[in-house]
Amino acid sequence: MGRIKYASDVGAPVEVAFSYADNHLFVPDWMFGIARFVPTGEQNHGLGAVFATTACVALWRTTMTCEITEYRRNVVIGYTLRGHLSGTLTLRFDPLGYGRSVLTSEAEYGPPRGFVGRMSVGLVDSVVKSALRRTESQLRREIEEFHGTDLVGRIA
Repeated sequence: MGRIKYASDVGAPVEVAFSYADNHLFVPDWMFGIARFVPTGEQNHGLGAVFATTACVALWRTTMTCEITEYRRNVVIGYTLRGHLSGTLTLRFDPLGYGRSVLTSEAEYGPPRGFVGRMSVGLVDSVVKSALRRTESQLRREIEEFHGTDLVGRIA
């Protein structure tokens, strides 16, 4: 099981950052490789919400499901992907003084399967690290744009 974790400062309060990340309409804007994120039932946020997800990685497109498996308002959202790509993305939000917060992004994923998979463990790890870093930095930028400030709280 691989695990990668990044943390960054966000120029927005926890409530704003969480509200942005909790809105399923914005997920394709910030989650790396996700082209479509549509609820499959009546519930579109919160624990147990399930989404039909289309991922585009290079020229490869795949459809999978994503379920919110961890959820505490203004604290944590855990997305679990199931399908050809599987794993968990957990976003934690902590206050960091007036109008700022800390976003901690953590990805957990299973080891590659098969002979070729075992031979390419290093490649898979570097791809996941890059994808998580892109997701985290894009989410931070999108939250700050949504809030109308930059990292140090200046009005953008």
